[in-house]
Amino acid sequence: MGSITRSFANNILTAGKFDGTKLTGDIPQANLTANAPAFDDNKIVNDLSTLGLRVHTQENLAASNTNSQYVDVFQDSTGYTNGANTIRDSAEFISSVSNNMPTGTELYLKSNSESNNSTNIADYSGNSVAVSFEGGGKHITQGDVPIGAVSGTASTSAFWFDGSQSIEVSHANFETPVNFGTGDFTLATYFRANNASTTVRLFSMGGIGSNADYNGFSWGYYGSTGMKFHYRESGTTQINVASGNMSLSSDTFYHLAVTRQSGVIKFWKDGVQQGSNHNEAYNINMANADSRNFKIGINSDGQMGFQGRMDAMHIVKGTALYTGTFTRPTVYYGTIANATGNFLCPAITAGSATTKMGAVITYQDNAGTNALNSDIVLQLSADNGSNFSTATLTALPDFSSGIKMAKVNDLPVTSGTQLKYKISFANQSSGSKEARIRGVSLNY
Repeated sequence: MGSITRSFANNILTAGKFDGTKLTGDIPQANLTANAPAFDDNKIVNDLSTLGLRVHTQENLAASNTNSQYVDVFQDSTGYTNGANTIRDSAEFISSVSNNMPTGTELYLKSNSESNNSTNIADYSGNSVAVSFEGGGKHITQGDVPIGAVSGTASTSAFWFDGSQSIEVSHANFETPVNFGTGDFTLATYFRANNASTTVRLFSMGGIGSNADYNGFSWGYYGSTGMKFHYRESGTTQINVASGNMSLSSDTFYHLAVTRQSGVIKFWKDGVQQGSNHNEAYNINMANADSRNFKIGINSDGQMGFQGRMDAMHIVKGTALYTGTFTRPTVYYGTIANATGNFLCPAITAGSATTKMGAVITYQDNAGTNALNSDIVLQLSADNGSNFSTATLTALPDFSSGIKMAKVNDLPVTSGTQLKYKISFANQSSGSKEARIRGVSLNY
């Protein structure tokens, strides 16, 4: 205690006047500053930023801000302004990609190299359709799946059906997406039957039962007699369109599709039209259909179950993807990584002019290892993006398993009250280097 007391006394003596019994006079501010211990509040700021990111992530919160902090974890697009070659994914991240999903896609399912017996399932159309396995459905590894990622890596799994299992979407959630009306549409899938001579249902919504007693549509494979598309609406005769004879082999993947363009229905196997054109411009109105759910791999009444594998199940409304002979798809639709890209946030109004800003970001190496400040570059602006200052990001401890963090503190910026961040990507390449930004906490 003696040394501390002497040090304190010495500081006091150099700051003011001491008459032997008491301190007199004013203490100059410069003396107080010089003798006060240094305090770095950036550790507290960074901890609060991390806490904000964690709360927004766990509570599924949209972008929000306080008097000195703005947080977004991309639960929706309210905090995302596209710069170039980036998109917000429904899985709540932003990456430098283009989306080659065909316009009008209502549902797109892909197994995408899931592990054996995995029960993960999601719609990749961008519509976030709530889809589920029913009856114990799952993925199964299968080396001959003839489709893969954009990088060229072949998929090693497919969806498995045992005759009683299916993939389902509730009728209420899917009535509007499959109201094709009299317009164009595409139904497509990769298909591998254990026994190619059996009759199985591929897609079904609402019905078609044994005596056309259910309203709705269905698409099926009928062994050597080929594919059929059925439709029936209340008070009407069932429409039954067939491809004609078609030969498939057991335990072999085929790409099957049915399209309608300008009222003409066509059937396709591996890019080649099967049978004749069918002029059928009837109105497919699911609002008048039976209320059974949309199902893949079985009829909507639980009949005609499929045994085998499927992948890349696709429904497109308003477009016939195939109008002439085509090469069957070899890669999944979806996102393609671009070498560069950038995105910003909408302007955030500060209460007073700002000359220094900071940020904490969370990011993920979806492929490769992304270098801070070269592969991922952060810039900050206080004058609505007229001038950006480039940050030097430094790594922080990981946010969670597989999710990294980085920060910048007290970056000088051109004075202003309209705050923005800009994140740019470089050196991105599908399958070898892909960065995903999971969240940003902006401090001011």
